Amino acid sequence: MSPNNGPTSGLYSTALLAGLWRENPTFRLLIGLCPPLAVTTAVKPALTMGLSVIFVLVCSNLVVSGMRNLLKPHLRIIMFTVTIATFVTICDLFLKAYQPKMSEILGAYVPLIIVNCLIIFRAEARASKSGLLVSVLDGLGMGAGFTLALCILAGVRELLATGRVFDLPIMPKAFVPWLALQMPVGAFVTLGLILGLINVLTRKAPVTEEEPLTEPPVPTPA
Repeated sequence: MSPNNGPTSGLYSTALLAGLWRENPTFRLLIGLCPPLAVTTAVKPALTMGLSVIFVLVCSNLVVSGMRNLLKPHLRIIMFTVTIATFVTICDLFLKAYQPKMSEILGAYVPLIIVNCLIIFRAEARASKSGLLVSVLDGLGMGAGFTLALCILAGVRELLATGRVFDLPIMPKAFVPWLALQMPVGAFVTLGLILGLINVLTRKAPVTEEEPLTEPPVPTPA
């Protein structure tokens, strides 16, 4: 094994794993919050939205990375937007053709992936400055982290609002559904509580400065 494999594998693992927790788009960076607040009433639409974002992220990162040496500063954002819009259109038409019911549930939120700041952020911060493999791994990691956050939010809201997850009964019959969690306010409350829990779990203890040790005074001879 060559000595260069260590740093290279570290770069790949960082690109893949950073989005899952340390730089999770929803819970850590707080970007692209429109889908987490809008499509998390149930796990199925949340998972569909997450998979759509993964597809767009990976494909747009791949294309942007491939043309990174041809990008001009004044055309950079335009090229990013056109690239992202192409893959969002493919995803939207695919859902309409093969998952029409889910496409109807998600409505305009799939086309709105075009203006999701997470997608263009990764194109600018990673794909336009990195090679093909790193850019693809970054798209997979960020997309997986985004999907995980969507499913956590949707799972909590669906379980407490209906007593079910994936249409499977989970809660006992005596459970009283919290119908407010299916309303828009439920998304804000759930996200706020999860963010607060994460802050508590990741909070570091304050560093206290230790008092310097002082030697006892040496008695002077009379």
